[in-house]
Amino acid sequence: MNITDGTRLNLCWKILRLGNMKKETELLIEKIKSANTILLVAHKNLDGDALCSMLALYQLIYLNYGKECVCVYDGNMPEYLHYVPLRGRAHFFSNIDLSAPFDLAVLLDYGTIRNIGGPLDAINNAKYVAEIDHHKKDAMLGELCIDDITASATACVLYDLMIDAGWKYDDKVLNLLAVGILTDTGDFKFVRDGRALRIMADLVDKGVEIQPLLELLNNKTRKTIQTEARAVADAEFFYKNRLVIATIDASAYKNLDGRGASALALLGQIKGVDYIVLLKEQKANQIGVSLRSKIKPINQIAEKLGGGGHVCAAGAVVQDSLENVKKQIIDLFKGV
Repeated sequence: MNITDGTRLNLCWKILRLGNMKKETELLIEKIKSANTILLVAHKNLDGDALCSMLALYQLIYLNYGKECVCVYDGNMPEYLHYVPLRGRAHFFSNIDLSAPFDLAVLLDYGTIRNIGGPLDAINNAKYVAEIDHHKKDAMLGELCIDDITASATACVLYDLMIDAGWKYDDKVLNLLAVGILTDTGDFKFVRDGRALRIMADLVDKGVEIQPLLELLNNKTRKTIQTEARAVADAEFFYKNRLVIATIDASAYKNLDGRGASALALLGQIKGVDYIVLLKEQKANQIGVSLRSKIKPINQIAEKLGGGGHVCAAGAVVQDSLENVKKQIIDLFKGV
């Protein structure tokens, strides 16, 4: 059954809060136990939450049920994520034979069908699809949806699932969950409520050391830092300096590692700036847009560009020239 089929969408159970998820937890456990083959997929162009949530679930299933999952992704992965635990278990989708239908496929942190990419056919062919996510959606793709749009990271949703299921875990799982939370909250700058902090406190009590994880994540190449620094130095300001736009053209994009988090962080420190935009020319007429806000929701802007994301951190990919996208961004922020 194709995941866009209305029948599957009607079967989906949406959870806005995870305080009463026992039935969904038990159903997922039942599907894991009965599956001979399990596929785990996160959104393309992996970030820390997507990769680490996928790998943490891989390890939880292995520890508790003795089953090896296949973990795949599409797009790029920042170099600084190459050193997280179990990184070698995540494979570029075309390097794995996905032709045989999987008994169970689990989508993590995917947001929308546009963000799945190459593994979509394998998801469509799976006998059963579940999802674990924290993004707002216009349509659910799993038959079982363990989603919480109030959570600061998918890693938080997975933590709640782990506790509810009574799963045993190891230090790899705990560190992966911690990295997922750290990266998706911008080191806690974008936390939605105290829950992410309470989860991190529990992870620390269980043995996670935050400083080594931050050192692992803050380990970029000189070219990457120089590229981001130049983008910050050349940034343009609009609407009485409340909006700042930085650009990275195609010649410099090859030096960028990830989404330009350092540039976004530096721009966000400028006094008087409320909205931060980083435009990345990934290739001719394909512009990656990263949006950040200090005060108001930014995801509506991303949605108008064909993307989405969180309230204060969102993004999109626009098929147009760098200059045209910049003009469009400036227009969209009029009156904001």
